Amino acid sequence: MDPLLLWPDPPPNDLVRVLDLAGLPWVAVADESGTRDLSYSAAVIAADEDPDGGFAMARALRRGDLQSAPVLLMIRGTALADLDGRHDLFDDFCVSPAHPTEFEARVRHLLSADIGGEHASEIIQYGTLVLNLETYQAVIDGQPLDLTYMEYELLKFLAASPGRVFTREILLSRVWGYEYYGGARTVDVHIRRLRAKLGEVHAGLIQTVRSVGYKFGEARWG
Repeated sequence: MDPLLLWPDPPPNDLVRVLDLAGLPWVAVADESGTRDLSYSAAVIAADEDPDGGFAMARALRRGDLQSAPVLLMIRGTALADLDGRHDLFDDFCVSPAHPTEFEARVRHLLSADIGGEHASEIIQYGTLVLNLETYQAVIDGQPLDLTYMEYELLKFLAASPGRVFTREILLSRVWGYEYYGGARTVDVHIRRLRAKLGEVHAGLIQTVRSVGYKFGEARWG
């Protein structure tokens, strides 16, 4: 397997430790010139300390000859708004500091999604609801849903695990990020807005589990 490309050089110690323990080879580069004649399976851009530099590096990778290699962007929760309008620069992102297990899982998912060097369009579908994870589009009954970034992220997270119940605390940490200090009311407000946008017919897709949290739809398995 080709190594992972890491930026910057030297890369963050916590990321290196996870990759080494997982047995995943990597090579660090300081700038675009370090990618010349380099074959890599995926790229991890640690933009938490230097967002502008990270976005510039991701943009450079997209311009290069290895555009098919997927990019994982590491970014702080306080900088999530900076992702707006830049979704073409990365394939997945992870809020930093990330739990080692989550970081490894995201890297492995990125690698498995790139088998054969081609990206299949990632789709989440439940009934007439369809989410395109590459284009950040959502439709229901063939009609587009006008969702904000966080509304989309919340719906995506819930719809990816139909029937599973999530507490407000889990939703806050997994959707908003570990560094987000908003209260449970943030989740309730976004759920209410999502239900309104899904419409009266489909609002029931998101169910309240009393004294626990929320779940989306029903499990696919009996």
